[in-house]
Amino acid sequence: MNVFVARQPIFNRGEQSVAYELLYRKSEVNSYTHIDGDEATADVIINGFFNIGVEELSEGKKCFINFTENLLNLKLPTYFEPESIVVEILEDIPINKELVSICQELKELGYTIALDDFAIQESYELLPELLKYIDIIKIDFLQTSLYDRRRMITRYKSHQVSFLAEKVETREEFELALKDGFDLFQGYFFSKPDVLSAQDIPAYFQTHYQISEELSRSEPNINDIASKIEQDVALSYKLLRLINTAAFFTRNKINSIKHALVFIGLKEFKKWIYVLTIKQIDHEKNTGQEEVIKLSLIRAHLCEQLSQKIGKNDPSPYLLAGMFSLIDNLLHCSIDDALQKLPLSDEIKDAINGTDNEIGKVLNWTIQIEKCNWNLSDLPLTTNEISECYRNAIQWSNLLLYDKTGN
Repeated sequence: MNVFVARQPIFNRGEQSVAYELLYRKSEVNSYTHIDGDEATADVIINGFFNIGVEELSEGKKCFINFTENLLNLKLPTYFEPESIVVEILEDIPINKELVSICQELKELGYTIALDDFAIQESYELLPELLKYIDIIKIDFLQTSLYDRRRMITRYKSHQVSFLAEKVETREEFELALKDGFDLFQGYFFSKPDVLSAQDIPAYFQTHYQISEELSRSEPNINDIASKIEQDVALSYKLLRLINTAAFFTRNKINSIKHALVFIGLKEFKKWIYVLTIKQIDHEKNTGQEEVIKLSLIRAHLCEQLSQKIGKNDPSPYLLAGMFSLIDNLLHCSIDDALQKLPLSDEIKDAINGTDNEIGKVLNWTIQIEKCNWNLSDLPLTTNEISECYRNAIQWSNLLLYDKTGN
């Protein structure tokens, strides 16, 4: 069975990703298909979760998974290790003795339990009993008023639960949710720029050493060096910034990392990479940006694959567009200020800025895929091909980050 799995990070108050919610779609056509909830959840969880692999999807963090009433009665959550999932109880499941009993049993087995899309409950007498076994209450930030959110937190915080704000889409909403008293946050707020003082992008040192090793050969392989640089957001950014300095400034636009290497020359690049490696040895890694770097790498490889699937001969501009599509968040500045520092071609910059050119179209497909939006009628790929590309991008990202961080 072919499955498509997207994931959305869940952050704590320090903006560190602590879990993922897995988002599922199942369809033989390139659109969302409404099917029976039990069938969809059971098939995709059992087949997709295990086929793709829990370690690859979760990276050691818990995965939030929705369960219907029937699947809870069938004890489907017990197919998973308690340490690997958070059992999400859907909002349409009635609060009755059976549900309380199921939650009690799951809690005794060590599972973490969340109530999805929670709202003020006035009619359920058993709610206080149920809350004894609940760890997390999820509240839809967009669909709930400020008054109701604060009312719920005030009413239920005595039950020792954590509150998760979902559908937090902007920095302003994140700041408001913090003030409200939420503990966890879910949404795409982290991809929005926050205008602060300039910051550096955390680097991963293994890439530097691998490149240095290749440069030490009598005949370095420029294609291999370019490939390794493309796997590191920080290094790619610094290389392009170097070209924009007085020593190397050019009015020519860069369309690929290999192009940048040819322009600067391997001899000069060798000196630069050695200096950069030494400088970064004592640089403390900024864990708060790991998730953004991870998503940048996923976008880069997904853009690259999609461009190849639709017949583009040179995937490099598409890879660069995906890789630098979140550069504003990494540098904590506006996208215009971030792109001004990079000698990227106008077509790549326009794509990142939302222009619907050829590169922008592929970048938009990538963003829609990561959000599990299947309204991609203009993408000439099947659901299975999209699923394969997305899994490959996650695998590629995980492999790079795993190798480089040593985690």
